Amino acid sequence: MFSARSLFQEIVDNDAAYRLFCSIAARGETQGGWENGRIAALLPESHRDLAPKVARHGADEDKHGRIFRALLRRRGLTPVEVPEATDYTMLLERRGTGLAHNKLRREEPLGERDIIAYLAHSRVTEQRAAEQMLLLRKHFGDHPEVGRAVRMICHDEENHLAYCHEELLRLARAGHGRAIQRTLRQCALAEIAVHRDVSLAVMARMGRILGWSRSRSTLIRAGIMAFYGYERLFGWRRMVSLAMPARRNALGGPAATAPEFA
Repeated sequence: MFSARSLFQEIVDNDAAYRLFCSIAARGETQGGWENGRIAALLPESHRDLAPKVARHGADEDKHGRIFRALLRRRGLTPVEVPEATDYTMLLERRGTGLAHNKLRREEPLGERDIIAYLAHSRVTEQRAAEQMLLLRKHFGDHPEVGRAVRMICHDEENHLAYCHEELLRLARAGHGRAIQRTLRQCALAEIAVHRDVSLAVMARMGRILGWSRSRSTLIRAGIMAFYGYERLFGWRRMVSLAMPARRNALGGPAATAPEFA
């Protein structure tokens, strides 16, 4: 029998699997850093008060990318090319969630709909990130090799989620409630499908690296599909609810550095 803890322990204990895991994570975080940096630069004057928080979000994501690359260096490993089927951020963009990269590469100010799309996309993806990091912190928060990184990233992801709730509620009070709920639902349904596809692709590659039996690979695949079925029917609702967070103004200050990793 296997669990989330035993599965991740296998990955940590195997250099090739660990290399792939950290490479995928580093790429996604670095991409998120670039996206948030561009969004901060393109915010219109009417939303310039949001720019420091978006920039802080981007700085945190950049930091996470550096942390994952530093974890590789500590073991004497270098990043590997990330397979297209495991590229979460790229696949989300292809499904039309968030803001397209060709829009972010232009120098045109973002509009109200763009800001709603960005925050809704972030609220959904940060829900996923926060849940995954909470699970890792539960099982590996005290791990001698990855524990400090897990705790730091988990703290940041909780801040990001709190920030998304607070900013979306502010926009809802300004009269954008229906557009926000519609966009959140679209993002959530797209994200759970991408999460399923990426999970299947990552686990297939991990199975080949770690030499899993066909029965074990089949069981893991079935578990991923069952979780997708739950999310498609019911679980997506947790990604679209909004509540004022206990952590207010969570991104209101400068990003913390990570000198022990960078």
